[in-house]
Amino acid sequence: MPVSHDFHEAPEVLDRREGPYGEVVLRRHGELLQIIANGCFLMDTSDGRSERLLVDAALTALDDRPSPDVLIGGLGVGFSLAHAAADPRWGRITVVEREPAVVDWHRRGPLSAFSGPALADARTEIVEADLVDYVNETSATFDALCLDIDNGPDWTVTEGNGGLYSPTGLASCARVLRPGGVLAVWSARPSPEFEGTLGNAGFQQVRTEEIPVARGVPDVVHLAVRPG
Repeated sequence: MPVSHDFHEAPEVLDRREGPYGEVVLRRHGELLQIIANGCFLMDTSDGRSERLLVDAALTALDDRPSPDVLIGGLGVGFSLAHAAADPRWGRITVVEREPAVVDWHRRGPLSAFSGPALADARTEIVEADLVDYVNETSATFDALCLDIDNGPDWTVTEGNGGLYSPTGLASCARVLRPGGVLAVWSARPSPEFEGTLGNAGFQQVRTEEIPVARGVPDVVHLAVRPG
């Protein structure tokens, strides 16, 4: 049976903080928890289909590689992490989140209801860092990189994130991927231009998977493989 959401009441602000990149807010609206950054709605706990497809599509594209390690860009409401941790096929699960408040809401706040078991999983590591800096500086490598830090390549949360989807940023993403590794990027709308950028950056098997939504343009996951 579908879950009904009562939106007749105004959203209740549960926490509001000034983070390193501006204001972040956790609020409750009916039965949902929502994350707002600098007045821009990021995500809520209504569904999670997009996040699950992001993780599953990356794993499927790895062609049964044993115990692949995954880097998840963005903790959000925890759907991607929880889904990855629920699958024993994944090896190391590293999540990079730049907002300390979001990490705190998961470890000690209301979002722990969605991520508690995943955070307790021995495979899980949470890194508090900007993903752009992390992919430029880390010496670690992964089999899959799942990005869900923006509303898409054409609709970034902050201006600094835009470089991640450029040829230079994608070269950094490729650097942290092992040969044959998969890049999966969530987007609130398709981006043919980004598909072209992926191909021009040297990625192969570039494709887009649609995620049906109740109304409007489908969400999508852009997928690409680093050459072996």
